[in-house]
Amino acid sequence: MQYATGDPNLGLGKLLAREGRSPNADYRWRRIGEFVKPNTQRILSHCRSNGLARIFLTYGSEVDDYSDLPPHMRTLCEQTNNRAGTREHEIIDTLKPLPGERVLNKVTLSAFTSTPIELVLRTHGIATLLFAGVSTNVCVEHTLRDAADRGFGCVLLEDACGADSDVMHRASCVVVQRLYGAVMSTEEAIRRLGTNAAATEQATHLP
Repeated sequence: MQYATGDPNLGLGKLLAREGRSPNADYRWRRIGEFVKPNTQRILSHCRSNGLARIFLTYGSEVDDYSDLPPHMRTLCEQTNNRAGTREHEIIDTLKPLPGERVLNKVTLSAFTSTPIELVLRTHGIATLLFAGVSTNVCVEHTLRDAADRGFGCVLLEDACGADSDVMHRASCVVVQRLYGAVMSTEEAIRRLGTNAAATEQATHLP
């Protein structure tokens, strides 16, 4: 949920407007505004109030020339000005991490291939992960699959995730539910966390 691809006025939104393709992203921005932002705020607030671990993930270059990114990510990051130190690289203000909350930047689609997230999770004894963010079928699903392969319990918060189309979003939900973990609403997750928060460590993932 960075300004690069999570806000219609900067990054991707600005690029599409310049190219006359803004209507192509109508579903994306509507999904983010109506579902992803408010439901991510809800789960984030719940985790903060109950002392549950939060891990924020950003993606983007850490050098000015984008040379640390693989080819399939470099063009998008260049076109959306997504590199450390820019506004586009920042997490949107309504979901901004608080002091002391862990933020890991990745230069690959999966957090498990370019950040120390597994070490952080193991160190804190975290076994179950809740996933929220965009895009469902790219960074979110890729990181969730890698987490499942490493033995973590995975929960995709369906109404706190979004993609470029409903078809893409739903396809990821089907794949996750069949093989990699559970798919549930933010409301259901909060209800379950409310009964288990004292005994179980959880983590919230935000690409």
